[in-house]
Amino acid sequence: MYNLFEVLLIIVSVLIIIAVLMQPTKQQDALNALSGGGGDLFNNQKKRGFEAFMVKVTYVLLVLFFVFALVLVYLSSH
Repeated sequence: MYNLFEVLLIIVSVLIIIAVLMQPTKQQDALNALSGGGGDLFNNQKKRGFEAFMVKVTYVLLVLFFVFALVLVYLSSH
C-alpha cells in the first residue's frame, strides 16, 4: 500500500510540473515591474478557455499531491 502511494505521489508530482509549464506566460507582469504598473487596468480579467482549464487542473493536482503526502505520512507512522 505504501509503495502504491509513493508511485502515485511521483506521478502527480511530474504532472504538476507539466501543468505549470503548460500555463500561459504573463508577459505583462514583467512589463509592469519595469514601467511602474501602468497596465493594471486589464490584469483582473477573468481567465477563460485553456488558461482556466489549466488553473483548475493545477489546483486538482495540488490537492491530490497533499492528500497523497498526508496518506504517506500516516502509513509511515503506523
